[in-house]
Amino acid sequence: MELRLVEYFADEFNKQVGNGVDVRKYPKAMAKLKKQVKRTKEILSANTAAPISVESLHDDRDFRSTITREKFEELCGDLWDKSLMPVKELLKHSGLQADDIYAVELIGGATRVPKLQVKLLEYFGRKDLDKHLDADEAIVLGAALHAANLSDGIKLNRKLGMVDGSSYSFFMELDGPDLSKDGDTRLLLVPRMKKLPSKIFKSFNRSKDFELLLAYDNEGLLPPGLSSPVFAQYAVSGLTDAANKYSSRNLSSPIKTNLHFSLSRSGILSLDQAEAAFQVTEWIEVPKRNLTVENSTIASSNVSVDLGAENTSEQNSNSLESDGGISNASNSTTEPNTVDLGTEKKLKKMTFRIPLKIVEKTMGPGIPLSKESLLNAKSKLEGLDKKDAERRRTAELKNNLEEYIYATKEKFETSEDFERISSNDERQSVIKKLDEVQEWLYTDGEDAAATEFQERLNLLKAATDPIFFRFNELTARPEAVKFARRYLTELQQTIRGWEKDKPWLPKDKVEELSINIDKFKTWLDEKEAEQQNTPVFTSKEVYEKVTFVQNKADSIKKIPKPKPKTEKPINNAETEDTSGDEKPAEESDSSKNEEDTVESEMHEEL
Repeated sequence: MELRLVEYFADEFNKQVGNGVDVRKYPKAMAKLKKQVKRTKEILSANTAAPISVESLHDDRDFRSTITREKFEELCGDLWDKSLMPVKELLKHSGLQADDIYAVELIGGATRVPKLQVKLLEYFGRKDLDKHLDADEAIVLGAALHAANLSDGIKLNRKLGMVDGSSYSFFMELDGPDLSKDGDTRLLLVPRMKKLPSKIFKSFNRSKDFELLLAYDNEGLLPPGLSSPVFAQYAVSGLTDAANKYSSRNLSSPIKTNLHFSLSRSGILSLDQAEAAFQVTEWIEVPKRNLTVENSTIASSNVSVDLGAENTSEQNSNSLESDGGISNASNSTTEPNTVDLGTEKKLKKMTFRIPLKIVEKTMGPGIPLSKESLLNAKSKLEGLDKKDAERRRTAELKNNLEEYIYATKEKFETSEDFERISSNDERQSVIKKLDEVQEWLYTDGEDAAATEFQERLNLLKAATDPIFFRFNELTARPEAVKFARRYLTELQQTIRGWEKDKPWLPKDKVEELSINIDKFKTWLDEKEAEQQNTPVFTSKEVYEKVTFVQNKADSIKKIPKPKPKTEKPINNAETEDTSGDEKPAEESDSSKNEEDTVESEMHEEL
């Protein structure tokens, strides 16, 4: 409905402009028109007429018009009957009549259209429709709760009773060199509104490889964007080889092909597994055994021992046929009391299941891309990403340039300090450049590249940076001078205290530090006397000189106090020390001799 209105107003705008102009060729203008048409349609739901107004729709031309509800219903005349198709199909599928419906609840934004409500009232033969739910909120809430039911990451206190059904019916069709296109090869696989998710199993007699087609059953009811009902094709192979392999054996029944399908929660049908089933009947040799009289059960005393043995052997053979073999438990218990009578042949049925190879060939819009198409798509995506990055960079630089122009003008107009640090001609020259760039920004610069915005910004900064530097120095330089003078005063007091606290410090270095302090003070006095509008010195130079003096002072502070001189010891003490040294040596020699004797004794014992 909105598209019908968009086309109507586009034609009307083209008539107003004339000169062969077609607004449909300009996406930006059409986006503006669509946005306003949506509001106009909402107004028509409550009013008999609605205006539309779009400023600068195209080429600086405004568009204004009006439309009545009657004209809107005329434009959408073929849609009203189509809107009842889902209702009719729902009643047909459920086997109900319109008179059997107790309530008709409207959900969805389009149900607010008065003409649609009139059509529903006429179809159901009712006077009023039920409007107990919020038309938009009901759709969103239902979708959210259904998604929560399907999600594994969201835990609900209890699962909501909600059953979803397939919106479409599907059929399968077999295709092969020995198959004819008739009704036998076509089989309905999934009826409409079948519960989701589901598993489907199909089995049929087939001994050669074949192809399988999956398609929508109703060609008149296809998903949007599809022109052909066939959406998947599978090539099933390996069946011919398996049939040739087992054909020499005794087949008790025709070869069967089993197909396993799955219908996902999203309503997507796919073939998951295919297998061939062979049922073979063969004679196998089974050992014949005869039980003794002690372990056999005799039903009557008149029956001979041989007859009892015969009965027991028949019972054992019957158990072999039913179980397909001999029980291990019975063997373990009766083995000591059995007699081997040879072997006998028994008929046994065996089933072999051979998995078949499946090659999918997706059809329609879901067909996978070739390598070349995939590479082309990737290159296009990379190109689009680069364009998006360049567009974001261009918008950012444009905003930075615009912000810089307005901020600079505001500072020049509001702050009086700029008059102290710059001349009138200098400020007017900067303002003139700002105006020129601003005019370019809103005229030729609308579609400029990012590099142009950066160049204009650098040009403005080259003109304004000297003024802003002097403006910053206006407050930073006095603070730096104040800090430097306070530090020099404190350092001089510290130097005077060194004469008492640290007399060992070299006097020449202390005097050199004092000279540097005096020179720094003299430099500050001279520079402050010369300072006017143009900066003679900067705060950076002040801090560099403070750092130089501070490093000098720190290097002097780190000089350690010299160690006190110790007197040399007297000779007697030296002799005592030497005698004391000799004594331990003698003791060590004696201990060494004792160890040698112990070792010799141990050797003798060995």
